[in-house]
Amino acid sequence: MTLATAVAVRTDFRDARALYELSLPFLRTGALRARTPADYRRAADTFLVVRGPDGAPDACAALRVLPSEPGHPPTGVLHNLCVRAERQGRGLGGLLVAAALAHARRAALSAVVTATTGDGALFARHGFAEVPAAAAPPSWAAALDPARGSRVFRCLL
Repeated sequence: MTLATAVAVRTDFRDARALYELSLPFLRTGALRARTPADYRRAADTFLVVRGPDGAPDACAALRVLPSEPGHPPTGVLHNLCVRAERQGRGLGGLLVAAALAHARRAALSAVVTATTGDGALFARHGFAEVPAAAAPPSWAAALDPARGSRVFRCLL
């Protein structure tokens, strides 16, 4: 499958186990926060996936709408972005970020936030800017684990 034929589509609970297994290497390294298979079942409908030739997810990312908070416009959080090791470097992560932003715009969100332990270059290429955690909705920012050293990025829509 080439990037031109790859499409990011919504998924559902039937993909929960595959999402967990795709995410597991990133969970083990600490690049993703710890989640259980049950967490993936509960949140499966928030995930976008790019499927491989066998129909299994090769890449995934979740976009969750955050509860409204005073002083913060309607905001989504992009999380659990991961690409199967053998598919990395082919643009699938960028495809997912672009698809998540398109979904956020259709949902009339004003911003999308994310946190990463990486360099954030992928997010910067898609219009995100690094911001202090205080610039994100407080309930989400409060849940960040300072020990992880995550950097916060925000894209205004």
